[in-house]
Amino acid sequence: MSVRAVAAALRRRPLRSAVGALVALLVLATVLSQRALPDTLAPRVAAGDDIVLLDRDGRPLQLAYDGGWNRQHRVPLERIPATLRTAFVASEDRRFWRHHGVDWPGRVAALWTDLRAGRAVRGASTISEQVVRILHPRPRTVWSRWVEGFEAYRLEARYSKADILEFYLNQVPYGANRRGVAQAARYYYGRSLDTLSTEEMLALAVLVRAPTRLANEPLALQSRVRRLAGAMQARGELPADVAMSTVPDFVRAQPALHAAYFRAFAERQAQQLRPSAAQLRTTLDPALQAAAEAFLQERLRDLARDGVGQAAALVVDLDGNRVRAYASADRLHPNVVGIDPLQTPRQPGSTLKPLLYAQALERGWRADTTIDDAELRERINGGLHEYRNYSRTHYGTVTVAEALGNSLNIPAVKALQFVGQAPFLARLQALGVQSLTEPPDYYGDGLALGNGALTLYELVQAYTALAHDGQWQPLRVIEDAGPQAPPRQVIARDAARTISAVLADASSRLLEFGDGGVLRFPVRTAVKTGTSSDYRDAWTVAYNGRWLVGVWVGNLSGVATDGITGARGPALLTRSLLAGLSSDTPLRAATLHLDPQADAQAAVDALPSTPRIAQPFDGLQLARDPRIPDDLEVLRFELAWRGTPTTVRWEVDGRVVAQTPGTQYDWPLQAGVHRLRAIVTTPDADDVSTPTVHFRVR
Repeated sequence: MSVRAVAAALRRRPLRSAVGALVALLVLATVLSQRALPDTLAPRVAAGDDIVLLDRDGRPLQLAYDGGWNRQHRVPLERIPATLRTAFVASEDRRFWRHHGVDWPGRVAALWTDLRAGRAVRGASTISEQVVRILHPRPRTVWSRWVEGFEAYRLEARYSKADILEFYLNQVPYGANRRGVAQAARYYYGRSLDTLSTEEMLALAVLVRAPTRLANEPLALQSRVRRLAGAMQARGELPADVAMSTVPDFVRAQPALHAAYFRAFAERQAQQLRPSAAQLRTTLDPALQAAAEAFLQERLRDLARDGVGQAAALVVDLDGNRVRAYASADRLHPNVVGIDPLQTPRQPGSTLKPLLYAQALERGWRADTTIDDAELRERINGGLHEYRNYSRTHYGTVTVAEALGNSLNIPAVKALQFVGQAPFLARLQALGVQSLTEPPDYYGDGLALGNGALTLYELVQAYTALAHDGQWQPLRVIEDAGPQAPPRQVIARDAARTISAVLADASSRLLEFGDGGVLRFPVRTAVKTGTSSDYRDAWTVAYNGRWLVGVWVGNLSGVATDGITGARGPALLTRSLLAGLSSDTPLRAATLHLDPQADAQAAVDALPSTPRIAQPFDGLQLARDPRIPDDLEVLRFELAWRGTPTTVRWEVDGRVVAQTPGTQYDWPLQAGVHRLRAIVTTPDADDVSTPTVHFRVR
């Protein structure tokens, strides 16, 4: 061998090594990029998915389509019309029955077409490759096409052609989040597969290429259908006498009943009550559900400028506590099925107050019991929290009826202090509220104002006890679940009727709501609104003798609305829903006889029998506000006592700093650690000292 030949051989060896390394790297990357194939091509069915749920009239409930697996409308291959099967193979993969996953002649032809056009014109994906893409979605890249080809070979090695085609025809995506030919037939033509004409079947086969565009371009669709028909006739797959003069117009089905959230909830209930049942009738009224959805969508459009994104409504027939409408609407994502707003805990604002006052009535208060609606500051950990009414107005002495009707915050806190945090939390849990799982001191007095989150479903379920003379039983969604457990008396009958009377009395809410036009119903109706902190959630619950409606509006993201309150946002929705429901059953409510003077002593009796310092509490820590001049900052000292003092001497750090005839004194703030006691002179001229409290000012 000459020197020149040896040198040439040495030069070729590194090149071969590099090529070999690149090939090995390509093989390794290809293997690693492939994904495991499923054990079966039948979509996994979750618990309850096989149960056929019916509405109250016995018709199958329709799902909202979210683009997920088609589990409800799968059709065996042998039941799909032969013309439709043949049309799909002819349109999408005419060598389907001969190749092993990849149609190489088709790929070469597609590559040549693309090169001549200077752009991607043909894809040449086989049905098997499209199935791989459905199973394993990837970005549309050259590398993805490469990997999908190998996965398609593996797919055909594991499953038969019939299995692959059946999966494809049941899961191929169409427009409007439909999957499979059965859903497409219902959506585009409003009929089942076995009633479609030849032209309609060919149109379905063509539509999968670009369903959204072709559905809105009838001439382009007709051209493609004629082209497919001609190719099939040339191969003897379609009779020559079938004329394709026109493609039938779409007969879009009416929008499906958006009961996806109800169906999911009802399926869970069904699994608990009748797990082996194949078919169950629910309580849902389809007409009422559709009306509720329409009302919600319309109201969301009205509230869009106020930053409201979602709304939900629950309508209950009090005859058996049957859920007749379980509706929601999402302005931001109208076609997405995501978080169920009826089962999402949110702060209920003032809507818990009727349940709280009912418990106070059981313990001795009356509708005409008086409460002092005055400034109130309470201990929160080591600091002080000032409670305010919504209007920031204090009304002085008010009755329980006025406090509840006007949804005053300070009287509600005092009612909770009278009832007790633990008993009230236990009462809510007895009424089916399972979301409040923390101990009572976690919520504190804010529980009266709705600082604990619960769901719309739980709130409405709790209110049914007020509507049923205090008797409670769970809401019912499965009609075929057998007899319900007998109701339990959770709220005293007279207390429930008194609360209903207050909520139905427009004169009880004049202070804060005026004449309350939107809260006035043509039929005597108990109504309560609520608004959470920072206007994040707005609620209205209303009931008459037959129906109970609860509505929530807000944002599931937690973003605050632009000042939407219960009276301004959901109240109109509640009124609209109740207006369409006839009721000849009168509201179970007491007759109010309000005499504030007759029970004024009840509020006094709640005070301690011996004097004590109500404010500041022992251990309070205060920080001066640098924006306010020091000589203008004060801390109000408050005395709590059932009696009436003649004088009160306020002693700070062992020195009397003031003497007052009443139970309050505004002390100028001074930095340091301080101790305070009060010496109370009684009407009998006795001096009684309070226990000493310690506090700190920074």
